Amino acid sequence: MAFMSAPSRSGVSVRVARMEDIAACGPICHTAFHEINTRHNFPPDLPSAEAAGGILTQMFSHPRFYCVVAEVDGKVAGSNCLDERSPIAGVGPITVDPSVQNRGVGRMLMQAVIERALARHSPGIRLV
Repeated sequence: MAFMSAPSRSGVSVRVARMEDIAACGPICHTAFHEINTRHNFPPDLPSAEAAGGILTQMFSHPRFYCVVAEVDGKVAGSNCLDERSPIAGVGPITVDPSVQNRGVGRMLMQAVIERALARHSPGIRLV
């Protein structure tokens, strides 16, 4: 059964990620991490949108990762993954397009993976 949230009042909805979402999610992931790293004078975690897309491709295609994307008014605005390879589920990377932050996108992405972990009776969840 595919997960999909009803759009919120702010036009945000969450659904299961598809491979074709990589084209939007890779650049969002790179930009989000680059922005936070730059703000705090840290070296970049991800050198390019292509590198971010490569990591997300591995996660989106892996059968033991549950990945979701958020859409704002029908446009991909972020993603989050739940690593289900061990009893304690791992969350991340969670990324939101900086242009749509503070609209509840991150909250909905986190809520989706937490609900998944609870439904699967994971004994714990950790942010990685």
